[in-house]
Amino acid sequence: MSKLSYEDKVEIYNKRKKGVSLETVHQEYKIDARRVKYLVRLIERHGYKIVQKKKNKRYSLTFKIDAINRVLNKGESTWAVSIDLGLPSHGMLSNWISKYKENGYNIVERKRGRPTMPKVTKKKSKETKDETIKRLQEENLYLKAELEYSKKLRAVVQARKNQQQKKK
Repeated sequence: MSKLSYEDKVEIYNKRKKGVSLETVHQEYKIDARRVKYLVRLIERHGYKIVQKKKNKRYSLTFKIDAINRVLNKGESTWAVSIDLGLPSHGMLSNWISKYKENGYNIVERKRGRPTMPKVTKKKSKETKDETIKRLQEENLYLKAELEYSKKLRAVVQARKNQQQKKK
């Protein structure tokens, strides 16, 4: 599947509206026929602005949960919900749903970028009592967060094990 420029997307839409067959368009641009259909419907619903090149958009947890609930609870199709929300592809919502089910019906935000070492303040040789208290409070807060993270990680791993045992 090749990347399409904004001009290509507009051209595909215009060709389909003029009556050029789906088969011809998808062979000419070497993309899947379903992608052509999705692109046409997306532009019909939201206009040309929706397909303009922009930075990768990040979607909030509430946005993802609402989209997933529309499919799982209300019975709407992933295709219709994706078009309604203006997602770049209908596969994005399908991926969210599969990850949601895989993680025990919880949404886990994927970390972006390189992992970094946590910032731990070092003890100074001559620190005042207030500085010592502040340093210890920061260290305590860090350790609490680390403990909370390990508990959640353990719960996710346990949930996956339980799901695998249920499947057997």
